[in-house]
Amino acid sequence: MNICFIGGGNMAKALVGGMVKRGYAPSKIRVVEVDEKRCAAIHQKFAVRATTDMSDAVSYCEIILLAVKPQQLRGVCADLAPLLTGQLVISIAAGLRAQDIARWLGTHNVVRAMPNTPALIRHGVTGLYALPQVQEQGREQAESILEAVGTTLWVEQEAQLDSVTAISGSGPAYVFYFIEAMQQAARELGLDDLQARQLVLDTFIGAAKLADAGKEDVATLRANVTSKNGTTERALVSMEANRVRQHIIDAAHAAAARSKELGDELGRDS
Repeated sequence: MNICFIGGGNMAKALVGGMVKRGYAPSKIRVVEVDEKRCAAIHQKFAVRATTDMSDAVSYCEIILLAVKPQQLRGVCADLAPLLTGQLVISIAAGLRAQDIARWLGTHNVVRAMPNTPALIRHGVTGLYALPQVQEQGREQAESILEAVGTTLWVEQEAQLDSVTAISGSGPAYVFYFIEAMQQAARELGLDDLQARQLVLDTFIGAAKLADAGKEDVATLRANVTSKNGTTERALVSMEANRVRQHIIDAAHAAAARSKELGDELGRDS
């Protein structure tokens, strides 16, 4: 299958790079990018054809992947709609609903995807939703593309993508926020910057790998570290007293609410 990326930003480059690394032929990939310098850089890095001409690229491809900012998507769809001849369209624009994209494009052959930034190092996770009109082959093609940068998860109701956005889409920022706090604590406790970075990052990576091993749930793993009247218990008592757990939960709910608001705002006919 030939695929055309509309937009040449970081996520598009992550996907292109992941596909090429997995053996996808660069000759089957087109990238449409309005910035000529970025076009040249993409071509040089991945050996794919990058162009400012949408019509030329779209006519060549069976799959179109929309990788532009949410605020730009309606305008891109207006330009793209007259060029479509039955292609599968995949959107990775946050918040914008598949039904609105379908309305703008005049086709229901639309899959919506919500990847996250670890896709840049091929350790992402992507939530996927397909409109009912999308055939099984289209779902498989979308999954194959997004699996080039990590794992995938299908949801059957599009509203669940707001939850995916709140947990995995925004989630890396929560982790980075906690890492920042841990590093600051390490410095305040007398460690230098390099020591703080190494200890905190290696602790996060090791804990995540231990949890991913799947032998015990995370509540059990936490309990295993927490000795009665020990240092870990004292820290966790402090976190509970300050409602850290509830604040994290509240933050995720706030992100999900904002995802829904973006869909309402950007999908509204003015």
